[in-house]
Amino acid sequence: MPPPDKASTPGDQANPAFGALPSPLAAVDDMRSTAKWTLAAFGAVGVALISGGPLVAVGQVHGIAHAVVAGAGLVIALGGIGVAIWFTSKVLAPRLTTPATLMSPALAGFRKVIEDSPADFFGVIATDVPGLLRYQKIAVSLARQLAAEKVPARRALIENQLVRAMRNAERAEPYVRWLLTAAHARLVAGELRRSRWWALAGGGLVIVGAVLFFSVTGSSAPTYVPVVTTTPTATASPAPAATHAGGH
Repeated sequence: MPPPDKASTPGDQANPAFGALPSPLAAVDDMRSTAKWTLAAFGAVGVALISGGPLVAVGQVHGIAHAVVAGAGLVIALGGIGVAIWFTSKVLAPRLTTPATLMSPALAGFRKVIEDSPADFFGVIATDVPGLLRYQKIAVSLARQLAAEKVPARRALIENQLVRAMRNAERAEPYVRWLLTAAHARLVAGELRRSRWWALAGGGLVIVGAVLFFSVTGSSAPTYVPVVTTTPTATASPAPAATHAGGH
């Protein structure tokens, strides 16, 4: 099965209902753009934390205990940014969607929607996702049996069955390809939804870390300023000139 692409939506002749709809892949680009904006925002916060104000405020830390608290605050804040960036970047990671992916637990809700109204998705081709995928599996199985069979009579029988199975698989292929694109978009949407929750948790860690850091650096502890004092030194005054006795 070739990977889904722009042409993976069934054509108008194969399925007019699906052919009139936009490809689900169109929504994937929008969701990934949202993830990129989230990454840019948290990246800017990270740059602000490791430069500028915090570096200046370090000079206000007094004592080992305060230094430990300030360091822990920065670590927590940067950890929150790392969590948000890590899970948001998973939205941008490439993924492979195959017919086996359609049966994964992550798409159980998607399959349930289809099974509630199979005629709207498959017409008379199938009543559920496993039934739709079965056509391709049967054709592959018969092709393998034909390659291994040596008896002419049995080969002829398998060939007739394979022709019919291939015809059914071709009829089902447009539906399978559309399902692959829809499942791909649904998986990306689920990843984006999870990344939002993790971004919210990361933002909370940033706030906690910032409060810890600035509660120490902004404390009212006394600041010791070195003062240089000078001690006046005594200078010897010149001795008065001696007078000559009996001078004129």
